[in-house]
Amino acid sequence: MHSPTEGSSLPELLTRVSEGDQEAFATFYDATARSVFGIVLSVLRDRAQAEEVTQEVYVEAWRLASRFDSRQGSPAAWLNTIAHRRAVDRVRSSERSVQRDQRHFEVGVDSLATDTSDLVVAADEGQRVRAALNRLPEAQRTAVRLAYFEGRSHREVAEFLEIPLGTVKTRIRDAMKRLRQHLEEVAP
Repeated sequence: MHSPTEGSSLPELLTRVSEGDQEAFATFYDATARSVFGIVLSVLRDRAQAEEVTQEVYVEAWRLASRFDSRQGSPAAWLNTIAHRRAVDRVRSSERSVQRDQRHFEVGVDSLATDTSDLVVAADEGQRVRAALNRLPEAQRTAVRLAYFEGRSHREVAEFLEIPLGTVKTRIRDAMKRLRQHLEEVAP
């Protein structure tokens, strides 16, 4: 068993980490985590993602500790390089995901837009829904608009309207029942 990790240098700690010493790894983490997290956060600019990527950096450091070569640099530089590379990889992955989603969206829009009958049906349904919404009492219409068209939670609607949460839920539930009835009445 090795001596306590207090006072050990980073190269010594990393050597012990490569041998599977968990106590040395904990000390290595404590000595370097602030710097690693700062690097990752500066690239990602999102705290939750930075925490996730920082964890990945330390998993990689644990796995690759035996490959560290002190002739090529310090343990801190080695670890910071891993951190920066992981953060950049996350940014690139996110960008590719957004681009992929955009391509799928554009293909979907193109295929929808080419079918004129779908456009006519959608426009007709939109008119039917607007007409049904206009038949609702103002309080119900406002609650539905805030929840479904502005994407607010029931709690946010309650805060916005300055009314109890239960009242919002009742208004929305009653509005949905009335909308269903109105839409069934004017069904083609």
